[in-house]
Amino acid sequence: MKDQQVEVVAGRHAVARVASALVVVAHREPAPLTAASTAAHALESLAELVRSATAQAPAAPGALVAREATRWLMKHAEQLSPGVPIDFGILSPAEHGGVAIFLHGNVTAVLAGAVGVEQFRGSDAAFTVDRVAALPARAIALFADDPGAPTPELPAEPGIGRLVAGIAAGVGAIVWSEPVRSGRHAAETPVAQPFPGPTARIDPEPRHDREHADTSVHDPHHAPTEHGDLEDSGTNPAPPPDPDLQARLEATAKATTLAVKVLGFKCARAHPSDPRSAFCTVCGMPVDQTQAISEVLRPPLGMLVLDDGMTYLLAADAVLGRDPEHSDAARRGLVPLKVEDSSGGMSRAHAELHLVNWDVTLIDRGSTNGTRTRLPGYRDWVRLNPNQPMALIPGTEVMIGNRVLRFEAAAPPPFG
Repeated sequence: MKDQQVEVVAGRHAVARVASALVVVAHREPAPLTAASTAAHALESLAELVRSATAQAPAAPGALVAREATRWLMKHAEQLSPGVPIDFGILSPAEHGGVAIFLHGNVTAVLAGAVGVEQFRGSDAAFTVDRVAALPARAIALFADDPGAPTPELPAEPGIGRLVAGIAAGVGAIVWSEPVRSGRHAAETPVAQPFPGPTARIDPEPRHDREHADTSVHDPHHAPTEHGDLEDSGTNPAPPPDPDLQARLEATAKATTLAVKVLGFKCARAHPSDPRSAFCTVCGMPVDQTQAISEVLRPPLGMLVLDDGMTYLLAADAVLGRDPEHSDAARRGLVPLKVEDSSGGMSRAHAELHLVNWDVTLIDRGSTNGTRTRLPGYRDWVRLNPNQPMALIPGTEVMIGNRVLRFEAAAPPPFG
């Protein structure tokens, strides 16, 4: 997307081109957009997130952008806009020439191909839309949705304006698929100066390269090795994101409603939290352990990070496998999470993830080649006994077939 023409569509919301990404934040306040607006602060915070991700993965930051945007929602959005959701979308380059689409709330991405138009709406998701798509033949656009107003239609061809960098006011923007032509006819859209200072900081996390698979079974109490000796396993390199794999994100969002009530505490910001933890499950701030326990609406309990960089927010029970859509588990109501695997070692419905009170448990459902786990800081993989649940702790890796998945907490570390 670096060399594509980005054309701003007139409106009152906040639009920014940051590095090779496009960010749109809905401005919902009655007064005109200014540097003091909530949307402006959110846009600058998200822009800093994009810059950090692009610095770590210059060619294809999309997967990292989506992962950090999910963390941003869990940590910073409530601080910027207490009690009022922030609607935003991000388009960023993904691997193999694709585009990563991340949407939250009332925003819409429009993909215009050679023969038709496809739309993805953040409002259709219980939490977020997070997927990778091939760059369409004509254009891809990102719009903030206004109540009662239709999504703008894309013009037949690009106009003369383009957003080079910085921030502008608009209902959204169009990224045209043809590279920008040089010359005087390619007039630049005037852009405002960037708003001052980021309001949030996303700390980069180290990424470990994956080495050869170790499928032997070892003592689960094997002592941790030195950090430099740790070896990951699974496909190397990770396969490109598969459209079928990405479709599970929308399926999860549409099938998932945060309606499970459990006993817990509330932090100072009224977030529901695990009563066993001294820190909030949502924002990471301290929790008063002396308060009376009460019934709360359970938030997502973590993220599953695949070895191709894609993330899956754990808000409902799920079944993992190479073809879980028609499994008994899916018919029982579990969300099917299809994972592509070329090794031949993954079963159709390989394993299940169950959310039990405040825990995420993993169950191997008698798969032919088994499910292996590795605790954080340990070198050895341990094969699960079939139908015996294992409670996952953050950092635990799971191997099914020749794919590696990692369970991470959805909330940030205490105090960020």
